[in-house]
Amino acid sequence: MTRREKIEAMLAEEPGDTFLRYSLAMELDKEGAHESSLQILAELARDQPPYVPALFMAGKQLTRLQRIEEARAVLRNGIELAQDQDNTHAAGEMSEFLATLGGR
Repeated sequence: MTRREKIEAMLAEEPGDTFLRYSLAMELDKEGAHESSLQILAELARDQPPYVPALFMAGKQLTRLQRIEEARAVLRNGIELAQDQDNTHAAGEMSEFLATLGGR
């Protein structure tokens, strides 16, 4: 059984588990299933409360795919959501990464 299959089996039992959903998105990214990965990350970003690491990873993945404008938009949103959650560490990491893309 692959890592992805194990995660999917656990998700079948706990479909709302944030960490399992995030882990599946990361596995899909590794496998090159970028749209599926990005879809899960977007869903995590819409959770209440939003899962901030999902936005950072989506921004990084979009950058690797050369979808820079989308990456900038995701990162800006992530910074705002991180600040709303008083997560200055995540906001700072995303701000630094955004700066490398020539955005603020």
